[in-house]
Amino acid sequence: MASTKTQFGYRRHPDQDRAGADVAEYPVVVVGAGPVGLSLAIDLAQRGQSVVLLDDADRIGEGSRAICFSKRSLEYWDRLGIGQRMVDKGVVWSVGKIFHGDSKLYQFNLLPEQGHKRPAFINLQQFYAEAYLVDRVEELAAIDLRWRNKVVGLEQRNDRVALTIQTPDGPYRLEAGFVVACDGARSSLRQMVGAEFAGQVFEDQFLIADVKMTAEFPTERWFWFDPPFHAGRSALLHRQPDDIWRIDLQLHRDADPAVEKQPENVRPRIARMLGHDKFEFEWISLYKFQCRRMDRFIHGRVLFAGDAAHQVSPFGARGANSGLEDAENLAWKLDRVLRQRSPQTLLDSYHIERGAAADENIRESTRSTDFMAPNSPQEARLRKAVLSLAKETEFGKRMVNGGRLSTPSVYETPLSTADGDAWRGGPRPGASISDAPLQASSGEPTYLTEAFIGSGLRFTLLAFGNGAAVDAPDGVSVVRIGGDDGFIDSEGLAGARYDAAPGTAYLLRPDGYVAARFRHPTRPALDAALARASGYN
Repeated sequence: MASTKTQFGYRRHPDQDRAGADVAEYPVVVVGAGPVGLSLAIDLAQRGQSVVLLDDADRIGEGSRAICFSKRSLEYWDRLGIGQRMVDKGVVWSVGKIFHGDSKLYQFNLLPEQGHKRPAFINLQQFYAEAYLVDRVEELAAIDLRWRNKVVGLEQRNDRVALTIQTPDGPYRLEAGFVVACDGARSSLRQMVGAEFAGQVFEDQFLIADVKMTAEFPTERWFWFDPPFHAGRSALLHRQPDDIWRIDLQLHRDADPAVEKQPENVRPRIARMLGHDKFEFEWISLYKFQCRRMDRFIHGRVLFAGDAAHQVSPFGARGANSGLEDAENLAWKLDRVLRQRSPQTLLDSYHIERGAAADENIRESTRSTDFMAPNSPQEARLRKAVLSLAKETEFGKRMVNGGRLSTPSVYETPLSTADGDAWRGGPRPGASISDAPLQASSGEPTYLTEAFIGSGLRFTLLAFGNGAAVDAPDGVSVVRIGGDDGFIDSEGLAGARYDAAPGTAYLLRPDGYVAARFRHPTRPALDAALARASGYN
């Protein structure tokens, strides 16, 4: 790993010196300093909330772990002030190829159109992402990051949560208005609230090897079914920064993990794949697929996000990216509730929306797993037939499942299927905004996602000018495209991507999702849409 700080020392906090009933109180305590917890804490802090962030370790985790971060995640990190650093270090890619044996079945491009600030995906080792997020945390005085602080007790009260925290100096207590558990798949807080983690654990095992080498492979995602170097199984190849390559190899479900992880046993497998043995190991691990989730993501004043709430197989890059979508969905809602701008029932929409997203991710991950590792002779015959069809037909190619890659969730809303007007395109209510190139009135080039950040990450009215204007409700920012004082749709892509006739308007939530859209907006209609999105039904 390059020179990035990964070890953090424990420091005693004044809260530990309080005696008796004198217990510190905070609006929010986030438990778990992984990508989800760090991002959530930054988001809340940028909205003006004071956050205590606890982690039971004192270092960033080893190994690459999650490596594929989506366009949506990068746009979220842009809002947190860290997106460019991620992209500068990461490996940008959008093309994937699927092979059967030694023949290419087909290839795909995840972002074939131009005019987006961010690429479809970057590959970046999770330890880099975490390190950059920690650097951002340390810039924000509103976040108190405490390493080697392990939550060992939790007591829910009517208006707060009491936590007992173990440290190298012994235990202490603090209280929080809300606690957000981002403490991973083995979440101790999930156990403390008595919540179950139900779903399916698949028996097939996969070997992960990060190897350092110089190679001429293109920067693409390559997936093989039954390759000649690993007969009867599947394999995956991804490029990472620093000349590191991620290789996933499917193993027999009865393989002994202790034996398979030995470098002397891994090296021949990798050498057969690469055709040489001029590489060094950076990290070796084994995993099994798991597709599980909590029944509810909210337990009183304890909310769950990321792997603590749901877990999917790594194929499809749905784990970390869906966790980051949890964070962006929850942060603005929690901020509004803490400021008493919305009722606490607004948090129920976090569970509804992100629970539905978890179900979708689990369905897709399960389908991928069933195709890559058939559990029955019937599934194996189906896969064989599909792979055969894919060599000759387009519909056969569409049936091949080598891990359908993460896309932004689309939430069902009261207006998601019919919003009162005819639309030929554009993001519907419940969908995330689509980026487009713009030009500021000063002549500077910019993007719609940047204009949204400039609006203050509040509810925002995206209005297309040269039509009847409507006053925005109090507390709602305005991004205007067209007209005398608006951004210029320099390439015509914003209008096309939003099916924007003059006067068209979109009401955007603080997380960049569409709350409502209008052909002919009126103030009463805007007020009603804002009330619904704010939790006042």
